[in-house]
Amino acid sequence: MSIPEAANEETREYFEFINRKEFPCVAAKTALTWQQIKCLVVDHMACLKDDAAILEFLYQFVDGYRQSDKLYHSAAIIFRGPENPTEAMFEELFWQRLQSIANLDARRYGHDPRVVADPSSPEFSFSIKEEAFFVVGLHPGSSRLARQFKYPTLVFNAHAQFEQIRAEGRYDKLRDTIRSRDVAYSGSVNPMLQNFGEASEVYQYTGKAYDDAWQCPFLNPHVQQQPATHKAA
Repeated sequence: MSIPEAANEETREYFEFINRKEFPCVAAKTALTWQQIKCLVVDHMACLKDDAAILEFLYQFVDGYRQSDKLYHSAAIIFRGPENPTEAMFEELFWQRLQSIANLDARRYGHDPRVVADPSSPEFSFSIKEEAFFVVGLHPGSSRLARQFKYPTLVFNAHAQFEQIRAEGRYDKLRDTIRSRDVAYSGSVNPMLQNFGEASEVYQYTGKAYDDAWQCPFLNPHVQQQPATHKAA
């Protein structure tokens, strides 16, 4: 498959990463084929200066996603640094950036009322502009082969699209296909991968393996914390 035209080298490399034959996530591959992956390239992951631009980019993504009648949309924030983070370093910076952009978002918006705001809840999802997201972290030092991208990257996947897939009865097949492809690629099942409703999705965000003692450092700044009416995994 030919990849979409990219505005810069980092985005082109991200598209090539997804386009590799062995890459397990078929949903990401579909988004690439349909040219529904939006990318923003910024500087160092430890720096605050790009957070406002990241948030505005995500707002524009949410607006476009909500107007589309197609599934499989994602937004990727690609950081030029650090160049070779350890898993511990990436995890720390991952939560710093999510915390910072959530703090900015909470000045204007509440939490998506369709999901729970408490990150310890199995019904939690990260929220921007009152749109729930499942966030995937990629970096070269990841213990999961499928997440070993050259640049530290945060990928935002809108939950509502997975809820629609679930409602149409296609979610289990999609999930099982991705899992089997990941086993073939990585040699094992991701130990943090949970079925819908079993545990908070925050355990899956960074790709790092956690034990039961781990507590998510994210403190949700959104005031609105309504019980979930529906949730996608």
